[in-house]
Amino acid sequence: MNTLLSNRPLVSALAAWAIAQTLKMVIFFILERELNWKRLIDTGGLPSAHSAFVTGLATGVGCAEGVASSIFAIAAVFAAVVMYDAVSLRREAGKHADILNELLLLTFIKDAVSERAALKELLGHTPVEVIAGAALGIGVGLLTG
Repeated sequence: MNTLLSNRPLVSALAAWAIAQTLKMVIFFILERELNWKRLIDTGGLPSAHSAFVTGLATGVGCAEGVASSIFAIAAVFAAVVMYDAVSLRREAGKHADILNELLLLTFIKDAVSERAALKELLGHTPVEVIAGAALGIGVGLLTG
């Protein structure tokens, strides 16, 4: 366990993720006036926990191994792919789920469909949510260790 806790990139990534998810829960509580513990593990919202997680990892790797290292390059590219995916593919999938849920409500078979769970709509992130998560991850990565 001590070996895991001494792994700066891992600690940076996990701390950034935990802080982002906690902040997300607090922000939703303020906006919705309802405490929803599911937000601690849910996707979507501000800040992006995915972005915080991968930039915390990349920053931790950069601090531990140096930014000229191959492992930092791998972590940085991995972070870029995850953040691009959050803004593009996953966000579009969420938009599709929203439209499909709306169509299901409008159909004449709505009673039959009501037994089925609605599609999850909050999948991806806006660019602001990703940038906020990335800034959080970089900040936590620089502070841990």
